[in-house]
Amino acid sequence: MSHGITAMNHGQGFASNLATGFLVILASTFGLPVSTTHVSVGSLSGIGFATGQASPKTIASIVLSWLVTLPIAAAIAGMACLVIARFE
Repeated sequence: MSHGITAMNHGQGFASNLATGFLVILASTFGLPVSTTHVSVGSLSGIGFATGQASPKTIASIVLSWLVTLPIAAAIAGMACLVIARFE
């Protein structure tokens, strides 16, 4: 995942993993559902933006996939719920 978003050295990779772990644990402490993958992509993007090496094309495709999958998943789940309700 990191090679597509930005180039980084070992220290930057460690910082990304540290930030991801910290944020996931913090969110879990407060009972907030977070995706480890989304948090990791965010930390990798942050490193890319900070170093000026972020791949805009890769980040744009990731953001687009996040925006598209939510309504599509909702539509599929809604349709499945309606189909199942007809058989109850």
